[in-house]
Amino acid sequence: MLDPADVARAGDVLLLAVPDDLLEDVAAELAPHVRPGQLVLHTSGRHGRAVLAALEARGARTAAFHPAMTFTGSDVDLDRTCVMGLTAADADRAEVEALALAVGGTPVWVAESDRVVYHAALAHGANHVVTVVNQAMDLLRSIGVADPSAVLEPLLRASVTNTLAYGDAALTGPVARGDARTVSAHVDAIADAEIAATYTALSAATIERALRDARIDEDTAASLRDSLSEGAER
Repeated sequence: MLDPADVARAGDVLLLAVPDDLLEDVAAELAPHVRPGQLVLHTSGRHGRAVLAALEARGARTAAFHPAMTFTGSDVDLDRTCVMGLTAADADRAEVEALALAVGGTPVWVAESDRVVYHAALAHGANHVVTVVNQAMDLLRSIGVADPSAVLEPLLRASVTNTLAYGDAALTGPVARGDARTVSAHVDAIADAEIAATYTALSAATIERALRDARIDEDTAASLRDSLSEGAER
């Protein structure tokens, strides 16, 4: 296995795939080993080009090259395609976009100043779904359902597909119907404090979205908020 410094010296294109919080230190470590004109990409969603300033100071060209996808490390990853969130200098955009297309990605350009919001959107949409789905499966297991995924999969696939297509109009369930007593009963029935807190926080956010979208009126929203407050006090 080659030393990282040897890899940095040898390649025309260098790809850094390290945790976000380590990227700046790795860039500084490799800076003495890059050369002018060399293209250095990183796969961080959060960062743009600034995090590679030490490399740019040595004459390297830098770019963000983030796959908007979750990876398992198994063969299923090989057939997945995704957006590539790109940030590059104007002079390098054509080359970086060509690289994204070459690996089967769909290029989407993200301004340096927007990288954190871009990454927050992806983490909120993907990572937090993992938490919510696992909590839902835990609740089903707690009442003896042997295969929670079989119960949830058709519903979750339909919900995500509808939301991506129709936005807030895809909302169904007790908040959209204004069923405050049902929401209150849910909070009462969830014995796990962590899951109850998640349910309450997301229900509160859902109430506000439903109100803004005119799915419910202010009186109904107030009733729903009260049901959450009463449940939290019990």
